[in-house]
Amino acid sequence: MKINHISQLNPNTKVIIFSFLQDDNFETQLQKVSDNFELNFELLKQDFNADLKEFQVVYAPNNQKVILLGLGKNPNSSDIIKSFRTLFLKQKSKLPNEVTIDFQNLPETWIEYAVIGSMLGGYDLDLYKTEGRRTFPVFEKEGIINILSTAETTEKFIIRGKAISKTQMQMFDLMNAPANKKTPYTLSKWAIDSGKKFDYSVTILEKQQLKSQKLDALLAVGQGSEHPPVLIIMEYKSPEAKQKIGLVGKGVTFDTGGISIKSSANMHLMKSDMGGAAAVFGIIELAAKLKLPVHLIGIVPACENSVDGKSFKPSDVIDSYSGKTIEIIDTDAEGRLILADGLNYLVRNYQPDTMIDLATLTGSCVATLGYHAAGMFTNNDNLAQNLTKAADQTGERLWRLPLWDIYKEDITSDIADVRNYSGKPIAGAISATKFLEVFTENHQNWAHLDIAGTAFGDTDFALQKAGTAFGVRLLLEFLENMG
Repeated sequence: MKINHISQLNPNTKVIIFSFLQDDNFETQLQKVSDNFELNFELLKQDFNADLKEFQVVYAPNNQKVILLGLGKNPNSSDIIKSFRTLFLKQKSKLPNEVTIDFQNLPETWIEYAVIGSMLGGYDLDLYKTEGRRTFPVFEKEGIINILSTAETTEKFIIRGKAISKTQMQMFDLMNAPANKKTPYTLSKWAIDSGKKFDYSVTILEKQQLKSQKLDALLAVGQGSEHPPVLIIMEYKSPEAKQKIGLVGKGVTFDTGGISIKSSANMHLMKSDMGGAAAVFGIIELAAKLKLPVHLIGIVPACENSVDGKSFKPSDVIDSYSGKTIEIIDTDAEGRLILADGLNYLVRNYQPDTMIDLATLTGSCVATLGYHAAGMFTNNDNLAQNLTKAADQTGERLWRLPLWDIYKEDITSDIADVRNYSGKPIAGAISATKFLEVFTENHQNWAHLDIAGTAFGDTDFALQKAGTAFGVRLLLEFLENMG
């Protein structure tokens, strides 16, 4: 599919999309479209209110298909993306190979969001189906979406929208892939291929290297699986970079819970337990694609938490890269263990100015915030403010939760330096973060994002739960607006 910038409407265009805000100009803009295409204004006004994601299909006397798309009152970028994605998803079987989107009366920066939404509308979730796959002309190789705009920056926003959406769709594929199609090796191969394509460095520490460097917590979690764990290290450095940003993403490719086995009812969803890794993969690739003026290090500890005679057990005391010992209370609290090694490896080897980790870490966070926001933990008010600002702009919401030292008692162990789980059915997201904090070397500019409820869930775009690529656009917005 191609996305072109045009400055004049082709009179032979078969399908044209107009977008409307619910503002004081709504009726004026609707009247203008009605006059230009000889449509009945009163009927349009009666049937179309420009509600968010609402769309109305009408036909002009010359058989042109005119689609009216509502964007609501005060849409953020996520609202705009979802509106266009909804439209293209629901109409793709009825669209020809060429469609025009009129952007002459909307902010030019929104072109990026329209492009993202349009492209995501063609995302195919049928990854492994052998029958019944359909093709849609506008999303095929010869398909064309025209962006009608007079803004000089139109091409820039088209390029950004295409870059972001293509990376997001790769993250969808990784998140939606089942465990037998997605192992730690699969993640490392993705990183290597992306690094070669977009010119950033990738280093993979395999099992023997993990042992020699004493990444023992990561090894312990992965020791019950036939697929050995790896540590994936990615680095993108712009010559214009002023700050060094370190990112760590939890990469558990499947989580049975280990010996503390999960219930079978929803275990199949644990293919998604690498949502943090997906966010880190996505933003590293995008930074390289868009040539952001940053220095990024991305660390992904990747493993599979399986049930086996070799699996680590509750009551075990394991070592870690930091040298601290960890008492295992629950083997299903495995994500914090691999993050402990990832965070400490990042701090000791790269000394980042800012450090952020992302993980589908706790059901406690889902119970607190549901599926509409991720939990944010940090003791740095400036970092919290900047992340919140980016979250509000992108619609990938964050809500700050406390990180008070009184919660340290939840991870105090009698026989080791720290324990991995409090054993209490309360404050699980907070105590998990206090555990991670132990391995940050008291870094003063660190934030933990618990994305358990937002990285994989019910959407309007799939019949079952599916990957969302949460965190990719959030981190992009954060990085581009750093002081």
